[in-house]
Amino acid sequence: MRKLSLVVLILAILFTFGCKGQAAKLPVHDEADAQVSYAFGIALGESLKQTGLQFNYNEMIRGIANLLEGAETDVTAEEAYEVIQTAIAAQTELQNSGLTTVETEYLAANGQKPGIVTTASGLQYEVLSEGTGARPGATDTVRIHYHGTKPDGTVFDSSVDRGEPVEFPLDQVIDGFAEGIQLMPIGSKYRIFMPSSLAYGPEGTPDGAIGPYQTLIFEVELIDIVANAAVPGLIPSP
Repeated sequence: MRKLSLVVLILAILFTFGCKGQAAKLPVHDEADAQVSYAFGIALGESLKQTGLQFNYNEMIRGIANLLEGAETDVTAEEAYEVIQTAIAAQTELQNSGLTTVETEYLAANGQKPGIVTTASGLQYEVLSEGTGARPGATDTVRIHYHGTKPDGTVFDSSVDRGEPVEFPLDQVIDGFAEGIQLMPIGSKYRIFMPSSLAYGPEGTPDGAIGPYQTLIFEVELIDIVANAAVPGLIPSP
């Protein structure tokens, strides 16, 4: 629902002009005005599409026309905003319930597979190869290679693909990463299945690369424990 802000902006503009009682009729024969009107329609439609709601286009156009023409509206601006927020909240809850169901079912099935270990936090991991070195502590800085995918195989980040290991302190990354790597002796390679509660939660990442309630899968090789490091782009905690 991050694009809802544009919907609110456009509605605010309409209410600002409409509530002043000023007519805002534009000559329909003017090509520039027609282009602007159509552009606003596209912008509004794109934002409304992100909500997942269904709309009655005739009623929406009637509401816009009432405001722009200074006619009496069925509801006040405050009532309209309340209706919108209620509808958005209900749709978000519906979408999230579906996402959480998908995640719960995936992790439950995955946890039954041979070789999968589930920790008390819900983190799941599989030992691909076990090293013989020391295990890092909660505040240690580590050097690793990792390959991050979603359950459908989509790659969202990978130091392996970039061909360069990364270094970061474990107390500055998402909880699932910190927990999983502390289980690994140096020289190990694990596959870590990270519930959204230990990753980016109900919001996902700001850039949309990881969505709400998204389980993440990392293949991680712990190369070493080091003294100092810079945190990479995607893995740090939100």
